[in-house]
Amino acid sequence: MTEKKIITVIGATGSQGGSLVRAVLAEEDREFAVRAVTRHPEGEAAQELGRIGVTDIVQADMDDPPSLAPAFEHAYAAYLVTPFWEHMSAEREKTQALALARAASHAGVQHAIWSTLEDTRACIPLDDDRMPTLQGSYKVPHFDGKAEADRYFTEEGVPTTYLRTTFYWENLFGPFAPQRGEDGALQLVFPMGERRLSGIAVADIGRTALAVLRRGTDLIGATVSIAGEHLKVADMAAAISEVLGEPVRYRPLTPDEFRAQGFPGADETGNMFQYYADCEQRVTAARDLDAVRELNPALQSFATWLAAHHERLRTVWP
Repeated sequence: MTEKKIITVIGATGSQGGSLVRAVLAEEDREFAVRAVTRHPEGEAAQELGRIGVTDIVQADMDDPPSLAPAFEHAYAAYLVTPFWEHMSAEREKTQALALARAASHAGVQHAIWSTLEDTRACIPLDDDRMPTLQGSYKVPHFDGKAEADRYFTEEGVPTTYLRTTFYWENLFGPFAPQRGEDGALQLVFPMGERRLSGIAVADIGRTALAVLRRGTDLIGATVSIAGEHLKVADMAAAISEVLGEPVRYRPLTPDEFRAQGFPGADETGNMFQYYADCEQRVTAARDLDAVRELNPALQSFATWLAAHHERLRTVWP
């Protein structure tokens, strides 16, 4: 039997890393084996990975660079993602990315996928007062910090594909779930106006990443920007209405109104949506759906994703 190539998956208990783990386990030929990396191997999320068939679960912490070495040992490939929303610091995220790049380089990883995003300042410069500047030198820190970190992989000599993701539709189960208005009707509250929002099912991040790895060296050095569909939020609300069998309205806010809500990360999130809206053509053009579908023929549309989560929708949005 041919020995399987090891993929070190950072953040294996999270959304992106977990989606790649599941994509690998679903493959019939199993070209790859998963090494799931987590800070908490004793935790419930890691235990669930064991229940679905992951046998190689390793403890490591990107804030503790020496702990990363065993996680990358003998790995053919790696999926690298940083947890911005745990600390909301672009500088810390960059430090974590550098630790990952160095660990992958020292281990001789032959193909890394770095989960990154574009630099929003190429569209909205720091001196543009349409949106506030955050953390001293960023417009959307969790975008711009990752974009600045891209260079670490080049400087450390890591053969890397730069995978630019986008808004997860699964966020509709969490921080951006429909809200009940005063009249009891569900409404989606976003500062997108009539602009389209690029979105994707989390499962398709993992499937597309696996497709990139299966292409061998073809996409090393390339930037692959992904989405499942580009939709106006009003059209998303209409699609949800059809699935739920009750009206769901879109209530657009201005970016300033969204930022003024004051929840943790409201400024960051408001800036993100304003970038998606004000730079819509740039964002959507970079995410060629036909090109993504060529890599991942099972790519889900929003309607397909809704249909697959029909029961959960009714549970989460009572």
